[in-house]
Amino acid sequence: MSLLTKSLLSTYSHWVIFCRVVDNHGDLGVCWRLATQLTQRQKQVTLYVDEASALQWMAPEGCEGVTVLAWPEDNAALVPYAKADVVIEAFGCELPQTFQAAMAAWPKAPVWINLEYFSAEDTSLRNHGLPSPVMSGPAKGMSKWFYYPGLTEDSGGVMGGMSAMTNSGMTNISLKISLFCYEPASLGPWLQQLNELPQSVVLTVTAGRATQAVRQVIKTWSEPTTFVIEELPYLSHPAFDAMLGAHDLNLVRGEDSLIRAIWAGKAFLWQIYPQDDGVHHAKLEAFLKATHAPDVVVQAHLAWNAEQPTPLPLLTPSNMAEWTAWAQALQQSLQAQNDLVSRLEGFVSTHG
Repeated sequence: MSLLTKSLLSTYSHWVIFCRVVDNHGDLGVCWRLATQLTQRQKQVTLYVDEASALQWMAPEGCEGVTVLAWPEDNAALVPYAKADVVIEAFGCELPQTFQAAMAAWPKAPVWINLEYFSAEDTSLRNHGLPSPVMSGPAKGMSKWFYYPGLTEDSGGVMGGMSAMTNSGMTNISLKISLFCYEPASLGPWLQQLNELPQSVVLTVTAGRATQAVRQVIKTWSEPTTFVIEELPYLSHPAFDAMLGAHDLNLVRGEDSLIRAIWAGKAFLWQIYPQDDGVHHAKLEAFLKATHAPDVVVQAHLAWNAEQPTPLPLLTPSNMAEWTAWAQALQQSLQAQNDLVSRLEGFVSTHG
């Protein structure tokens, strides 16, 4: 990196991130990781969030350089917000009117970025980096930029910074599986498959919806499980990352845990966030195509995300070996690229 480039990057020192928590913890998880990784690059970050309670277990020690503030009300009196160099509107959460008015009054407009959800779809790649002029409201005349995280060099990349992990090797004695899910229709058949495996299985279930979903299935069984179920408390980000690294197969959901599972380099199964109009199916298929997923991985993902109970491929040694090889190839592909924060810095330096 040239001295000029370093100088340009260092001038964009104050970043503001806006985050609304919809109905899960993933949005806040992504924004918190982004904020902390920016501080590692000598940035000061202000994170506005409408529901910050999950940070009590997600990041109990906080992070020096990150200031967490409550979401400003649109009808609040205009306050003198500290000028920011970069403003990130995470996942389409429209900025408060008072903050838009403040930005418009600053001597130099910030780089305004609409951070979108991770996607491997062609339309996302085409829209990545395009400007969106603001046509009305207090920020009329300004522009914001679409930023799409993705898997390729021409996308926004993915979040890096994996925490230290303990990697366990798969053995014939025990299969270690972690479960972080919503309420998949195929959960019952899948748990029954685990119950019939010839090898011993330890199923680690994350707190919240996953634990409740598993309990609902198991209580209908007349016979006890043949596998061990370990229920976890809510985990901090470093503890969650380490947990993924210690398992042979990780079932994850949403966006943040998907990226962590990729960095873990273990076989994983993604439950994509379901949307009422069904567009998540196309998004999932684009991901599987872009990652050159083998048949066993494709079948497992389609079954796990099906709207009706659907059997998944059996967790045979050969299937697990192929699944793991795919995950490791994807991990290595992303390791060869710049991460999302590095690309964001470069994007800001050329659009400020």
